[in-house]
Amino acid sequence: MLYFVYFCLYFLVFFFGCCVGSFLNVLIYRIPKRIPFWKGRSYCPACDAVIKPYDLIPLFSYFFLRGKCRNCNHKISNRYPLVESLTGLIALFIFREYDLSIEFILCFIFSALLITIALIDIDTLTISNELVISLLIPTAVSLVIHPDWLSRAIGFFAVSLPMLILTLIIPESFGGGDIKLIAICGLMLGYQNILLAGFIALLLGGAYGVILLIKSKDNRKKHFAFGPFLCVGILTAMLYGEWIINQYLQLFHLN
Repeated sequence: MLYFVYFCLYFLVFFFGCCVGSFLNVLIYRIPKRIPFWKGRSYCPACDAVIKPYDLIPLFSYFFLRGKCRNCNHKISNRYPLVESLTGLIALFIFREYDLSIEFILCFIFSALLITIALIDIDTLTISNELVISLLIPTAVSLVIHPDWLSRAIGFFAVSLPMLILTLIIPESFGGGDIKLIAICGLMLGYQNILLAGFIALLLGGAYGVILLIKSKDNRKKHFAFGPFLCVGILTAMLYGEWIINQYLQLFHLN
């Protein structure tokens, strides 16, 4: 019976995350187009038909409709269920770490904004200032609950300042959005976790850059979105940073 209760609880958390992911899809589509996300109901981008409420159930509606618009039969991007599933899974991971608590709410809001930032950056190669500023809301609440000011103040500059200096020396090394994003996240995570996040991002971004060069030398001057790699690093450090750092220190007998 206890296992059934846990299953129901985890399912509800996952479905809640999927519902939020459905809303994130709206933000990802509308913010770059400067369409107010609160204006009007969801519609098919191909035929402009308003989507019925029963076709907006996360995941289920996509598979029930076989990935096509009910009105015009146009293929629906598989990104929609992927974003919903990803948000649901992240909600589960955060729930396992913090249960139902204020930390769960703050981390989930922070994560949802990071998902939105990452996907918009992939599409447009820009990071929305509005979304970065929105990260200050959960960060400010977290500062009130856990006022470790010194670590967070150092975290604000620990990665963002070197990125800024490198960009001044080598123009376009990093975008201004990347620098602002890592600065705010450093304020949220503190200096140890943001250093880990930056390392993970550089590792993943560097690997992706190498793959692009292997595919074609013409990609040498090609710009790619670094924001998603930052977001992956930040999410990883936020959830498992302390464990990763402790494992690293134990590996070299430093603690």
